[in-house]
Amino acid sequence: MVIRTSEERFEELPEFDYDHDYVDVGDVRMASVEAGQSADDADETFLCLHGEPTWSFLYRKMIPTLAERGRVVAPDFIGFGRSDKYEDRDAYTVEMHYETLQTFVTELELTNITLVCQDWGGLLGLALAADEPERFARLVPMNTVLPDGTQEMPEIWHRFAETVATAEELDVGRIVQNGCYNDLPADVLEAYRAPFPDERSLAGVRTFPGLVPQSPDEPGADRFAEARERLADWEKPAFVLFGKNDPIMSGFRDSMRELIPTASDQPDVWIDEAAHFLQEDAGEEIAERIVAFVDRT
Repeated sequence: MVIRTSEERFEELPEFDYDHDYVDVGDVRMASVEAGQSADDADETFLCLHGEPTWSFLYRKMIPTLAERGRVVAPDFIGFGRSDKYEDRDAYTVEMHYETLQTFVTELELTNITLVCQDWGGLLGLALAADEPERFARLVPMNTVLPDGTQEMPEIWHRFAETVATAEELDVGRIVQNGCYNDLPADVLEAYRAPFPDERSLAGVRTFPGLVPQSPDEPGADRFAEARERLADWEKPAFVLFGKNDPIMSGFRDSMRELIPTASDQPDVWIDEAAHFLQEDAGEEIAERIVAFVDRT
């Protein structure tokens, strides 16, 4: 069964009054917001992909700066934000998420993309860029990893995945706060809770961590392994930006820089006062760094 979160849940979002639209990506709709230049006039297109358990609201601090430089497209993955949600956890697979993102990009005819991606946005976005490099001009991986099943995830990640999957009550606002360096205002926490009014709507949130392949035989491992092979030959610009205080992903920063050959052409920097959700902790700074990256490449 497909469920849709009432629009009333998204009224009066702090600093996020962008118009939204929907794209049919099969039997479900993927929501997105756009800002900046129009599709016809855009010199640059920034595709901003969120992760677990957030939605496009995560990019609200970055959108104004990116929109001054080009077109900004920030979708919500299926099961998140304003997008449709499957009630059945079994409907959530790596391939479902990949194919709906691929369809979304195809339907909007996105090209000359600067991919800005974090967490699961990185897994899915980098895999798509590896498969369709002609659409992508640049990569900006942030606090993410491409797991082919041979990687070792830290113990804190395993505890997190188990909690998300099995906790009797799940507070998305608390999860986001725990992944931030700075304290978040109450209205921001409520905005992260907005897409999930009840347990039925949380199936995507509960499923995402468990989709990270833990062995090469698990679903998704082959896709991410192939993406790693292709990105090892990537010749277009790439700028790796990680929050220094992310206990889960910070250990993967150097391996991401080593994976993509052109990443070493860009500054070797950390975002110091930022954790997993670095868009919350330092969104304005990150957006300025990304625009500078675009300008110099």
